[in-house]
Amino acid sequence: MSAQFDIIIRNALIFDGTGGAPVKGDIGVKDGVIAAFAVDLSGAQATKNIDADGKYLAPGLLDIHTHYDLEVELAPGLPESIRHGTTTVVMANCSLGLAFGAQRREGDDPIVDCFARVENVPKSVLKLVADKVYWNTSSEYLDHLETLNLGPNVATMIPHSMLRIEVMGLNDSISRDPTEEELQKMEALLETGLSQGYAGFSTDALPFHYLANQPNVKSRIPGQYGTYKEIKRLTDIVRRHDKVWQATPPKDSPLNVIRMFALTSGRFFGKPLKITAVAALDVVSNTGIVKLGRRLSKVMNSKLLKGHFRLQALAAPFKVWAEGPITPLFEEIPELRVLNECDVDDRAARQKIYNDPAWQKAFLAMWRQGKSGFGPARLKRLMKREDFAIDRDPQFMMVDGAPVKAWIGESLADILGRLTRFQKGDTAAAKNQEELDAFNTFPAIHDEAEFFMHLLRLYDTDLIWTEITANRDDQLTKELLFDPRLLPGFNDSGAHLVNMAFYDCNLRGLKLAAGDGLHAFSHMVHRLTQEPAEFFNLDTGVLREGAQADFILINPEELQSYDGETHIQRIYREEFAHHQLVNRSDGVVDLVVVGGKTAWDGKNFSADFGKVKMGRLLRGHEERVEKMAIAAE
Repeated sequence: MSAQFDIIIRNALIFDGTGGAPVKGDIGVKDGVIAAFAVDLSGAQATKNIDADGKYLAPGLLDIHTHYDLEVELAPGLPESIRHGTTTVVMANCSLGLAFGAQRREGDDPIVDCFARVENVPKSVLKLVADKVYWNTSSEYLDHLETLNLGPNVATMIPHSMLRIEVMGLNDSISRDPTEEELQKMEALLETGLSQGYAGFSTDALPFHYLANQPNVKSRIPGQYGTYKEIKRLTDIVRRHDKVWQATPPKDSPLNVIRMFALTSGRFFGKPLKITAVAALDVVSNTGIVKLGRRLSKVMNSKLLKGHFRLQALAAPFKVWAEGPITPLFEEIPELRVLNECDVDDRAARQKIYNDPAWQKAFLAMWRQGKSGFGPARLKRLMKREDFAIDRDPQFMMVDGAPVKAWIGESLADILGRLTRFQKGDTAAAKNQEELDAFNTFPAIHDEAEFFMHLLRLYDTDLIWTEITANRDDQLTKELLFDPRLLPGFNDSGAHLVNMAFYDCNLRGLKLAAGDGLHAFSHMVHRLTQEPAEFFNLDTGVLREGAQADFILINPEELQSYDGETHIQRIYREEFAHHQLVNRSDGVVDLVVVGGKTAWDGKNFSADFGKVKMGRLLRGHEERVEKMAIAAE
């Protein structure tokens, strides 16, 4: 061949995204598309030639659960996903997004109010975003996304909470049901958005997602107040357009979970409704949740119901960081939620709560619940069927930062053990003078509940601790990723800036698969590319001649040795004027190409990354993909 190419990748082992066997060959890129695929280009010339012998070439990976609506306005390259090989992201999950602009009316600030506690993004960052917003309609928002210098491709959805605010106003959306006229207006706006190319509709029903601004800190976000009737009428529109309904379940009401998700049924409602829901996690404190989730998926996708339902799985231990009491894990427990109702920097307000005898009594009772004696709470804990997501076990609560440096890397149980010996008279129990000085400030501590309460009172957000609350079993995590009734991708990228770091989870999924050979690896590539692309009706995810040139090169040896848990860092992001937890997998992904342009070379971003447009806005098309529904049966 004598054609001139912009890029030639030579001698790669090519996984095309379909799940078939890989092939050895070359690909040529011209004008942003794959102009030659899996052929011998030894006689061709290119501006850039890359020898990929020994490397894996695959389509760019998809991240289906992100909250990048915010970061894309401040850093549209989205570097923390690009560097790990993700080239397409789906935004506006969990009923939150920017489809209708800032919606600042009557003194309300919905972007700040809705995102701050639900997605744990600092108010200062949210205000930076809200101040940049100039559009007011779903059409104008898509036009705006088209102008950004995107790193990855982006797809977005119509968010339910913002839809309610747009029609009813913030205060009415959390205090009453919509009128028939308002409900019809919501339907019209959703219909318009889906016709414009929005990939779906997102809702939220997790009962611990609260607003962040006074006077509404004890009210949940607007989407939480949508009735079954409202949800059904809106999702009927989604069904008709063959788009996706992304949902979170009302976890405290199993009957309502079944009723909601039964809307997927093609038998009952004439046509299957595509639903993807949060989340298939093996929760340590309640091991029954993941079993029930898998059974639910089996029933919803059965021949009886003829549904198209996918819970989302996470390819990593669910490790959460907390700055003192500031963590999403505390939002579901009233005694802890009240601490999160205070602004992060309002230490005085939290101190007032810490010093309240009534709060102390309630906290101690909650923390001790089920840990001794007899009764339903004790039985639930012994059977691992507790209602709390947090385990409340100091053995697994690890210190990541503290004024007492000797504690970093230790569990709270280790520290409590030494304190107990010290308070019983063993003055040599303290590790060093620093710990001795700290121990001398403690009152008499009788158990772990008093110990943790005192740590919060003494250090507040200066105590940074972590806990793995789900997915401690690697083998079960792997089973969930391969389950055909689930979808990989509960990554929450762009949210929880200082609480989570799952940007590399696509790579972690590939690593788990790689140990089982090329067939399993190819299948996992498919699960992270073509399969979610088809589910969301997005034109991406497969390598073929004529497709947009979105692909990655992976070093298989580096992938095998990669340990995501040891490569998490806390960095300062100038764009946010704030710190963030991130992952670093440098060396695993040798090359990321988006739209035919090099975004990442394995160690560095290209000089024009973030300065020129690489990715594109992907509009969900309405062409039904039947084979996934058939395979699920």
